[in-house]
Amino acid sequence: MKHIHRVKHGGTVVDFYVSAPGETLPPIPDGPQLCNGKEMRVVHNAFLWGYEKASELVRSAPAGDTQRSEFLGQWLADLDASLHVHHESEDELLWDKLETRAPGCALHVAQMRAHHKQVQALLEEAGPLLAEWRRTADPETGERLADAYGRMLDVLKVHLRREVVEVVPVAERVMTEAEWKQIGEHSMTAIPKSRLLPQLGMLLANLEPADRAEFFAGVPAPVRFLYKTVGKRQYAKQYRLLFPGEPVPPTV
Repeated sequence: MKHIHRVKHGGTVVDFYVSAPGETLPPIPDGPQLCNGKEMRVVHNAFLWGYEKASELVRSAPAGDTQRSEFLGQWLADLDASLHVHHESEDELLWDKLETRAPGCALHVAQMRAHHKQVQALLEEAGPLLAEWRRTADPETGERLADAYGRMLDVLKVHLRREVVEVVPVAERVMTEAEWKQIGEHSMTAIPKSRLLPQLGMLLANLEPADRAEFFAGVPAPVRFLYKTVGKRQYAKQYRLLFPGEPVPPTV
């Protein structure tokens, strides 16, 4: 599984989450850190990986193989729904608070809102194509869908990086832990509970071992138990079906 949050420049592996030339950071308010936004990288890594794979998965399905297109389509629909609700959580619970409590961040928040509109437009373009492709496995429809996902990845590579670099440090100073937790809890409503454990596996697989252990330790104890006893097998099965012949990336 590719860790898209690490990139190579001149043969050196560096952190993906850094400012690009010409980008400026907002002023960070004084005061203590009120919440920990580190898990935003975890979620963003999974989205980046998912949309990196989306076009590849669509193009890999044999023409007319509706069993395959339906299986892949369900996974892609969950990915799309997760991204939509993740952004909805921020639109409803984050941006207004940041603009009010950290006015110096207003221009950066405006850029985040604009990115969200771009992503939403692409989700609305992809939605009907995905539904049609799931039903027919039509290659022409699939190519249009794959193209939409490719453009989605281009936007997300900019948006998700800049959100971590520019917005999260400000949010950590002006959002309480309870408010930050509320955003995460809202984002969890996108996927039926019966399909959540394999998604947890995908999150864990996109982390370095030390970060994985830290993230998993913060998962509620009942969920940790369910993942170890049931979810880990569900994740491995799903991964083998998505990517036949590839080794299953480790989780915990």
